Amino acid sequence: MTEQNKIAGVVLAGGMARRMGGQDKGLIRFAGRPLIDYAIKSMEKITPQIVISANRHLDQYQAWGYPVISDSGGDYLGPLAGIAEACRVIDADIMLVMPCDSPFFNAVHLQQMLEALSDDVDVVIASDGQRVHPVFMVLKTRLRDSLDAYLAANGRRVQEWVTQQAGVMVEFKEPNNLFANINTEIELLTLEGRVNFNDPATFP
Repeated sequence: MTEQNKIAGVVLAGGMARRMGGQDKGLIRFAGRPLIDYAIKSMEKITPQIVISANRHLDQYQAWGYPVISDSGGDYLGPLAGIAEACRVIDADIMLVMPCDSPFFNAVHLQQMLEALSDDVDVVIASDGQRVHPVFMVLKTRLRDSLDAYLAANGRRVQEWVTQQAGVMVEFKEPNNLFANINTEIELLTLEGRVNFNDPATFP
């Protein structure tokens, strides 16, 4: 079905990053590149239509050449607010969603999630077999009304909203670092120290 539908992507970079001392995580460098660059490069292999959801340093994010959007109705309302705003501004039937701080999740994984959509499935989220990672998502943008209604009722939990939709999970078990996200300086240094950056199997 994806061949007949327009696809867009949104990278979520609008959080407060309290555990990172309030730094803007998308702009923190990992292996010499800003973290958000990994998500953008992955999405570019699937679609040229990308937006960045951010609530600060908007001029720096604009350097990637894509539209930068911010939460409506206030800052730091959570990932669903960024997804909802993206649904309002993009011209696409299907939207890919990724956080800005998980450099190992790439286009291959996004494509697998995309292929799980069907006429009966409106939203797809990722799992590692033990834990659900709902901010890795593919959804039909026709869900925007449901999402707006959930947010208007002060709902903020991604997985709670997803359970109200016709959804499925795609399970990824390898590589071990796939869902590694960077929340602290120690995590950043630890992950850099154990990754072989010359091995495409562990670092795309």
